[in-house]
Amino acid sequence: MEEPVTAGRARRRTRVTTVILRGALAALLMVATAPTRAWAAEPTPNLSQSIAADQPLATGRTTLATGHVDIGPRYVDDRWTLLIHDGTQAQPVWRDPDDTLLRVSDAALQTVPDDPAYAFLGIEAGKRAYVVPQVQDQDVVWLGWNTQDPRVMQTIDRGVTLSLLGVRGPGTLTTYLQSGNFAPPQPLWRSAETTAQPFWVEVNTHTHANWVFSAPGVYLVAVQVSADLVNGEKVSATRTLRFAVGDATSADEAFAAVADIPAPTGQEPSGEDPAAADEGAGGSRTPLIMALAGSAVVLALGLVFLLLRGRGARRRAEQERASASSGGQP
Repeated sequence: MEEPVTAGRARRRTRVTTVILRGALAALLMVATAPTRAWAAEPTPNLSQSIAADQPLATGRTTLATGHVDIGPRYVDDRWTLLIHDGTQAQPVWRDPDDTLLRVSDAALQTVPDDPAYAFLGIEAGKRAYVVPQVQDQDVVWLGWNTQDPRVMQTIDRGVTLSLLGVRGPGTLTTYLQSGNFAPPQPLWRSAETTAQPFWVEVNTHTHANWVFSAPGVYLVAVQVSADLVNGEKVSATRTLRFAVGDATSADEAFAAVADIPAPTGQEPSGEDPAAADEGAGGSRTPLIMALAGSAVVLALGLVFLLLRGRGARRRAEQERASASSGGQP
């Protein structure tokens, strides 16, 4: 006997509703678990290190032209500040940025690729630029950052915010990350921008990036490190990194340069959580994520209602078919 029309429709409606509901729930799960920012804490391979609490603060001027160097927060006489961690020698030390010159030699010269993915550099393809690479080159200083000082790790709440506040130099500076040969580059700092450019760094992080200078000369780079502490306090410090780019650039000129870097437009960032840091970097996706999640929840609830209604219709159709088969007998 042919199936009643109402039962067939109810079954088809139930199947369609089930498929849609599963899709909506899957979309909701994707929205709920999607990352809300691009993390700057993605480690470069083989960057495991630990920093001893008793590493000294070296004094006197020095120039670092090769080897492993990080910038990072540390306490000096109970004062939060930003220092340079010098790992170029067997016994690492911390250094004051005012007394430290980062030399980027001609060995760092590379040709800008003819690839639209690198248009953010603002340097014409085929031109030569000075590149401090993310992967170590033994002939070039290797510059990164860390949040691994023991006291820093004990006192900060989750991590710190590193911000570029401005650059003074004859060309542009761009800092970016790139994971592997085929991943797109992730710009972090661009001196061509006039606003403060923050990114979030998790506690116990050690990361290196690409630093690209468009021309030789002296560069002064104002960097701020901010954090919320576990005791509820907020701390912030701004220091200036000194670069001598190119073999012909004078170290004396670099040390004598005055850090008269204009303040960026907008409010300077303080210690922030990842979502707040992402918002300062150019607009948080958190409101969009919340809106999508809310829409998905409403859709899922509506589909649950339709599914239950479809099941009720199916039961009524089956009861009508059973009644028709038995000749209307109870």
